[in-house]
Amino acid sequence: MIFPLTVSMLGPMLLGIFWGVKGMKLKKWSLLVLAIGFCVQFSGRSLQAQSEEKFKIRLFSAPPLQTQAANVVGGGSGSAVLAGKKLTITGSFDKLASAATAANLRIGALTGVRGNSLFDLTLSKTGNGTSGTIAGTFDLSPDQVDALKKGRLYVQIQSEGMPTGHLLGWLLK
Repeated sequence: MIFPLTVSMLGPMLLGIFWGVKGMKLKKWSLLVLAIGFCVQFSGRSLQAQSEEKFKIRLFSAPPLQTQAANVVGGGSGSAVLAGKKLTITGSFDKLASAATAANLRIGALTGVRGNSLFDLTLSKTGNGTSGTIAGTFDLSPDQVDALKKGRLYVQIQSEGMPTGHLLGWLLK
C-alpha cells in the first residue's frame, strides 16, 4: 500500500524538492528517493511478518470413547498462523475408518484435555470422505489468544463412526 502512494506522489514531490535541479543530479536524487521509499515499504512488511506466530497441528486418532478401536484410525497434519487476533488454520487428513462429517476449532481446560467448540472449520472431503482438507480464518478474543499461546486450542474432526471426535490435534509451537 505504501508503494502506490510513493509512486503517485513522486512526480509532484520531485518537482517541489528539486525545483531547479537538472540533468544527472535530478536522476541521482530521484533514485535516492525511490530507494528510501522501497526501504520503508519492505521494512514495514518485515515487521508485520515478525509479528506472526506459527503453530503446528499433528492430527492423531482419538482414544476410543464408547466405540470399537477399529473405528479409530487415520491421521493428518496442519498449521496455524496468528497475526494480531486473526488465526488462520490449514491442514489435511487421511485414512479415516469412516467418512468425515465435521471439523471444529475447540478449547480445552489444558493441553490434551477435550473441551467445547469455538468455531467450525471448512471441511473438504476427497474420494469416499475418508481423506480431505480443513481450513478456516477466525478473529479470536483476547482470552482465546491467551488460550492458544498456552496450548489449549485444538482441532477436532468428527466422522460417521466417531461422532464425538475421530482425529484431534493441539495447536502447538
